[in-house]
Amino acid sequence: MPKSLKDLLYKVSLLATSGSMDAQITNLTMDSRRAGPGSLFVAIRGSVTDGHTFIDTAIQQGASAILCEELPATTVDQVAYIQVQNSARALGLIAASFYEQPSQKLKLVGVTGTNGKTSVATLLFRLFRGLGYRCGLLSTVQNQIDDQVIPTTHTTPDVVTINELLIRMLEAGCTHVFMEVSSHAVVQERIAGLIFAGGIFTNITHDHLDFHGTFDNYIKAKKGFFDQLPLTAFALTNVDDKRGLVMLQNTVARKESYSLQTLATYKGKVLADSLFGLNMQIDDREVWFKLIGRFNAYNLLAVYGAAVLLGEEAEEVLTQLSGLTPPPGRFEQVISDSNIVGIVDYAHTPDALQNVLETIDGIRHGDEAGHRPQVITVVGCGGNRDAAKRPIMAEIACKLSDRVILTSDNPRNEDPMAILEQMQAGIPPVDFKKTLTIEDRRDAILQAVLLAQPHDIILVAGKGHETYQEIKGVKYDFDDREVLREAFANAGNQ
Repeated sequence: MPKSLKDLLYKVSLLATSGSMDAQITNLTMDSRRAGPGSLFVAIRGSVTDGHTFIDTAIQQGASAILCEELPATTVDQVAYIQVQNSARALGLIAASFYEQPSQKLKLVGVTGTNGKTSVATLLFRLFRGLGYRCGLLSTVQNQIDDQVIPTTHTTPDVVTINELLIRMLEAGCTHVFMEVSSHAVVQERIAGLIFAGGIFTNITHDHLDFHGTFDNYIKAKKGFFDQLPLTAFALTNVDDKRGLVMLQNTVARKESYSLQTLATYKGKVLADSLFGLNMQIDDREVWFKLIGRFNAYNLLAVYGAAVLLGEEAEEVLTQLSGLTPPPGRFEQVISDSNIVGIVDYAHTPDALQNVLETIDGIRHGDEAGHRPQVITVVGCGGNRDAAKRPIMAEIACKLSDRVILTSDNPRNEDPMAILEQMQAGIPPVDFKKTLTIEDRRDAILQAVLLAQPHDIILVAGKGHETYQEIKGVKYDFDDREVLREAFANAGNQ
């Protein structure tokens, strides 16, 4: 339904305008190729391209209005121009108005942090569906409108797409939406104009410095999400993370916490951890969960706390949570006929890799003769991403594994061997003999299987749920889980 430009701009701080503000807008776009009559083209300065260079193209396509940070030298009489300080933020406010504030009509909960975003958002989605609600999910793995799966390309979509999805969720009868909020999305204003019912902080560790420049900027980006929460929302933080309370410093939202180690609103304790699940005590209730590892204990606590804050009964929440399984590619097990245990995990940061390997170390037990299963880790690092973590990842893998195979992840536009050489720099000399470098990821996984004996554990880390490998701008079919199954079969282990 068309909206007048004047109505769309009522929350936006304007620097200058020209042309008629009564223009009827039927479409919002940041892509000049999609502009046409009735379109408002928004020129955004990106890290790669500047939308201002495409203003003329948008007008040639028939755009009715242009929103920008710098007005062009010459203007067209039939086109309305709006100058603002921050185009990306203005777009968020405009999109919310254009779609009639869908986030206000839903209980929208955002999850941010370095690790655990996907797990927490997905578990909340599954939990609330189990409690009888229709729900939406916006995640790295997939977007979902109740049982309808929609492919995803970014952890957090652009703000126009988010509002479009929220409208579709409302039309499908959804009442709750759970959303990963990346640090990129906060800085790029992809959540501007959204009204959240709650925000969750998982943890923060070394990642994305290729984008943020410094760790301090990365922290500020995460904190920026909580700074934007309204008075009506809750802000739930992990106080065991040393920056957990930092996230809450300036928020006006209701401040809540969860912890395994100290006093918190929602307190948990790990009683037992095994290859089959977690036994935990949560707020004086003992519960068995199908998820594995201390990192998942934190995820479960975050989900439990958020659900209670959203008004659900604690007992029913824990009952439903006890039946949930991990999201795809998160400590996902593939076991051979000879009882070699394969674990595929998305761990692509030093902290995530350490968490997974420490979990594996805690659940591997020796036989009667005292022989412990060996841990064989296959790991790489993505190209065109934070290079500083590469030697650290290799060092952690060596420290917590019996054998290590360094291999390609998604090299993207970088030379795979150059990435591997940077990883090799982190290998302590004492661990040279137990480390192999095999560029081809399929060959690396097969080699791990050939090295393994019954009951050994193979960790294939870094890609998790991904079903492709990106090399020189091309995405090839590649699923660690399927490749691991094939390797077991080819080696006669399945």
